[in-house]
Amino acid sequence: MNEISQELKGVIAQMLKPLNGLSLDIIIEGLSGNSVIPFDKNNQKDIEVLKILTKVANKTLEDVNIKGILRPRPNEVGNDIEPFVKEALNHFGYTSNTPKTSAGKRKSTGYPDIEFIDKYDRVNYLECKTYNIDNINTTQRSFYLSPSKEFKVTKDAHHFGISFEVYVQKSIGNKHLYKIKSWKILDLSKLTLDVKYEFNADNKRLYDSNLIIAQK
Repeated sequence: MNEISQELKGVIAQMLKPLNGLSLDIIIEGLSGNSVIPFDKNNQKDIEVLKILTKVANKTLEDVNIKGILRPRPNEVGNDIEPFVKEALNHFGYTSNTPKTSAGKRKSTGYPDIEFIDKYDRVNYLECKTYNIDNINTTQRSFYLSPSKEFKVTKDAHHFGISFEVYVQKSIGNKHLYKIKSWKILDLSKLTLDVKYEFNADNKRLYDSNLIIAQK
C-alpha cells in the first residue's frame, strides 16, 4: 500500500507540470484516431472551400448586423452566431450540421461546433469564435478542447475556425447589442494548445455526511 501511495504522489507531482505547445493535429489524432488535414493554398479544392468560407463570413456579418445580438456578456455572443454560420453554409450549397459523436448522436457542446460537407463530398469541421479587438493579442484563454467518450471528431478532415470581431453598438437595460465589425478564417491544424490538469468532485461527494462537521 505504501508503494502505491508513493507512486500516486509521483503521478500527482507530474501533473503540476502542465504540457505546453501541443499541436491540435497531434491531439486530435491521439484522441480520435483521425487525421487533421492542413489547408493547402496550392490545392484547388481547398482554395474553393476558402472562397465559400469567405462568402459565409460576409453573409454572417451582414445577417447579424441587421438586428444585432442582445447579450449581457460578450463570451455568450459566439453561441448565437453559430446558427447564422450554419445558415450561410447551407445558403452557399454546403451541407452543415452539428457533428455526430462516435455513437452517432449529435452533440452541441464541445469542440468542434459545426461539420460541413463541401461540394467535393469532403468532411470539414468548423469552430465559431468571437473576439474583441482590445484583447486579441492578450494571453486570455479562448479555445478549449476536452477529452470525451463522446468526442465529436469522427473523420479525417480539415479543421477551420471562423472568428468575428464584435463590438457593442448600444446598451439596452442590463444587456448589450452586439454587432460584427470584421472576421478572420483560421486553419487550426497547427494551433498549439496547453494542457492544465484539474481535480474535481460532484455535490454528492462534497456534501457527504462524513465530511460535514457542523450545519444548521
